[in-house]
Amino acid sequence: MKTVVITGATSGIGLAVARAMLAAGWHVIGIGSQPVSCTMALEKIDPGLRQNIRFLAGDLMQQREVIRLAKLICLHLDENCDGRLDALINNAGCVRSWYATSEEGYEQQFALNHLAGFLLTKMFLPQLIKAHGRILFTGSGSHRGLDINWPDMMFKNHYRPLRAYKQSKLCNMLTALELNHRLTGTGVRAYVVDPGLVRTDIGNKKTGGLVSLVWTLRKRQGQHPDKPAQTYAWLCSQNPAPDGLYFYNCQKRAYSRYVTDESARRLFKLSEGLIL
Repeated sequence: MKTVVITGATSGIGLAVARAMLAAGWHVIGIGSQPVSCTMALEKIDPGLRQNIRFLAGDLMQQREVIRLAKLICLHLDENCDGRLDALINNAGCVRSWYATSEEGYEQQFALNHLAGFLLTKMFLPQLIKAHGRILFTGSGSHRGLDINWPDMMFKNHYRPLRAYKQSKLCNMLTALELNHRLTGTGVRAYVVDPGLVRTDIGNKKTGGLVSLVWTLRKRQGQHPDKPAQTYAWLCSQNPAPDGLYFYNCQKRAYSRYVTDESARRLFKLSEGLIL
């Protein structure tokens, strides 16, 4: 049985992906931010499939929690999966209305949407390489239209929530691109999935005012999370691994002109200096 780790797995897209992977016969390790959300998510899983899923709780915005959970999961993989991880889906994410930082002092959207997945991927590389696995990031079409704000990546000056979110999604694109360069010949492939507009609560969690109102109105036009979940399951299951970097509805999609090798290398090196 193949094994997948899914972050942000207790609601929305992450929970839908967990269900899709279980239905495809995978063993799922899901990560949620709170124990209560993990308990509630398990109750939403088909009782006949619950033996194949395990939920773990941790605040991935804080790097100490990323490291704690990664070590716990690595032990589980060594004991139960021959030290193999067939897929890692970095789906956890947030939106913020105001400037706030993680314990390490990093802007929260950058910390969770980018650095958490970056660190988790680095920690799981031996297990992913052993399995010739897949690395998926939840991206967004909003990554287009801007470059990395290199002089002030945390937007400490003149904080703009939407731009910080867009930059974090561009970071996902650049990370996947550089991973594919660095992992050439290992059998591991990295992808970014654009789920499109989906009916989730991401824009209503720890936000307020205009951001929450706009998202409440906008998400009404979104599709059910089960639809984009099909793309995640497809990318994890195809053999051989599909070519391409950025996918929507199981199809390759064009991405921003700012997704360049030079920026990918620069971001990767910078990110290595920001993780514990």
